[in-house]
Amino acid sequence: MTTAVDGGTFRQVLARWPSGVGIVTTAGAAGRHGMTASSFSSVSLDPPLVLVCVDRRLRSHELLDRNGVFAVNVLGRDHIGLGRRFAGMEPEVTDRFAEGDWLPGATGSPVLTDAAAWVDCRVRNGYPGGDHTIFVGDVVAACVPRITSPLLFHSRAWGQLADPLPQSVGITDTGLARTLHEQGAPPRRGARLVATVRAAGIPVVVPHGSLRTARSAPRWSDAAGTEPRTPAGEPGAPAYAGALTTPGPPAVHVRSAAQAVEAAEAGCLRVEVTVLADGTGTAARAVIRAVAGSATTVVARVRDAMAPGLARTVLRTVAALKAAGCAEISLVEARPGPGAAGAPGALDGSPLHLRALLQDVVPEADGLPVRLALRDHHGLGLVNALTAMKSGVRHFEAGLGGCGGLLPTERLVLLCSRMGVATPVGPEVPRSWVNELERMRYGRPLPARVAPDQ
Repeated sequence: MTTAVDGGTFRQVLARWPSGVGIVTTAGAAGRHGMTASSFSSVSLDPPLVLVCVDRRLRSHELLDRNGVFAVNVLGRDHIGLGRRFAGMEPEVTDRFAEGDWLPGATGSPVLTDAAAWVDCRVRNGYPGGDHTIFVGDVVAACVPRITSPLLFHSRAWGQLADPLPQSVGITDTGLARTLHEQGAPPRRGARLVATVRAAGIPVVVPHGSLRTARSAPRWSDAAGTEPRTPAGEPGAPAYAGALTTPGPPAVHVRSAAQAVEAAEAGCLRVEVTVLADGTGTAARAVIRAVAGSATTVVARVRDAMAPGLARTVLRTVAALKAAGCAEISLVEARPGPGAAGAPGALDGSPLHLRALLQDVVPEADGLPVRLALRDHHGLGLVNALTAMKSGVRHFEAGLGGCGGLLPTERLVLLCSRMGVATPVGPEVPRSWVNELERMRYGRPLPARVAPDQ
């Protein structure tokens, strides 16, 4: 014997099914009309068919049936207001289309110019489905106006994607080698430390000036007290010359196409170049052209990428860098300026802003690795790292002991270990490296937090 499920229970069950949110529109002699709906699905790829289910009691049903056309506008995460408006949750609204930029599609049905996506359709069939009609439509036009994460509906509430934590993350150290170089560290010990970090599976990016140093570096003695020291900041200081060949050539930060060519000729398989968030990626394109035909790949580091006012420009820059052929893109957080710590409401470094930025950047990169260089000011470094991991980032820049003013490698590794996210080394290993870094202090403490090479 079959027992009918009561309506309340059935609605509760359906509410547990998360779905996207769309605005179904139509137009005809009575004008244009729209409603918010989540009962939308693909039917066929060849021919392209979709379906929407519309309550037979609604005026939308009457108009869609009469007009024979409809469009489905997929809403992005920032369209909650539109979703509520077309769901009739703002009864004082008399013209739902007064908000948003709407244009007539091929069928005349309104399409939202900044939707996450839309399809414009002609009704092929209408099938009865209880108190709804299942309208199947032939797709005559479709578009993805912008790359953004979708608006979701679950348990009668609006929401966004919350990505799970990754199984593992990669770490690149972009602060250690430069700090050793600029502070005149004992060269042999500095080289050994850099080589040790690299051998453990953490790439270390070195400044371009080290290439000339490596070619002319003497054979340093292993005897205690025999290591020559060079003045801090000396361009030819061989602070890590030996690390350039052990294990294998490192990644090199370059400032020009000419430096990139020199690095490629030295056998470096990866060069990194810093670019402005200007929507063009011009500097990276020049470097990519310069090393074309070699085995060297190019990583573009987008400077000040987390400034709230640059979000749209950063998105265009990422698109330009991907089109140019970059192998990886790094988003670099700006160092806090004077007085920044006390600036109320500042969003640079805010987890909320970072989340919103990455929800656009990661889809725009479309599989291209996105790296994040975070600061640890205001105690937000680890919070932002966790936010980034849950937003699709799988690679971070860090600095051993906070070198380069970056999030300390050892703190990032410890965070990951506590969350079950694998890293190239366990949490106990970076601590021994930091101890060695501290032991290299000579005459005065070796500053661990210096400005990175931007």
